[in-house]
Amino acid sequence: MISRITNKLQALKEYDEKALITYVTAGDPDLETTFDLVLAMEKAGADIIELGIPYSDPLADGPVIQRASQRALNAGANMEAIFELVIKLREKTQIPLVFLVYYNCVFKYGLETFLNRCQEIGIDGLIIPDLPLEERRELQVMMQQYPMDLIPLVAPTSEDRMKEIVQDAEGFIYCVSSTGVTGKRNSLAGNLEGFMQQLRTYTEIPLVIGFGISNSEMMDKLKNICDGFIIGSAVIEKIEAGLEDRSSVERVSKFIEKLYEFKNLG
Repeated sequence: MISRITNKLQALKEYDEKALITYVTAGDPDLETTFDLVLAMEKAGADIIELGIPYSDPLADGPVIQRASQRALNAGANMEAIFELVIKLREKTQIPLVFLVYYNCVFKYGLETFLNRCQEIGIDGLIIPDLPLEERRELQVMMQQYPMDLIPLVAPTSEDRMKEIVQDAEGFIYCVSSTGVTGKRNSLAGNLEGFMQQLRTYTEIPLVIGFGISNSEMMDKLKNICDGFIIGSAVIEKIEAGLEDRSSVERVSKFIEKLYEFKNLG
């Protein structure tokens, strides 16, 4: 079954466009604002949207997204409330939606129960940053029954395991631009171009760069070596900047509009 993610990426490729994938933590600062943010980002030009499931120990995330997770948890976000949020979103939009979720949350919920629920509400893909390669196979086999993609992360430090990680991947490959956790960077991995070229020899799935991508200048430097960009911490910072005067949605919308305009010019 072809997912909405694959359909979207194929359509972008036909028009020689890069994918603009944006991330928000579900429930930050509250679920009502997340609802408005998703619709606003789609209107501003986002092609695919990641919804982070807030988790108390987000090992892959830097301080910006950690703060977002804490705000969401403090506001009462939980799995069932986020599922209800997606149900409401699906009444308004068919944009591809991806859960970024830590494996402990999935395991605790129950693998099959979680997948069934994701399918029912219209989730199109899963990114599980702490899912070991050795344990991915079980979930990968289960997900063949669902119109959802299990999207792997691969980093320059993955080295000898790159080929195995991207083998049988679906949707897109989440290419980590630098070592460490999520967050804005002044510089990216030294041999990022070589890393991307090596990945390309292993897979024809779209290669999307994330971790540290925060502005059009960085996108300009990378546009010739990837099929799209994931913007996370920079979006969360716009949300934070608007917390006091409740301008988060407006700030995020303007930010995405600028990136979308650049993407099409690029």
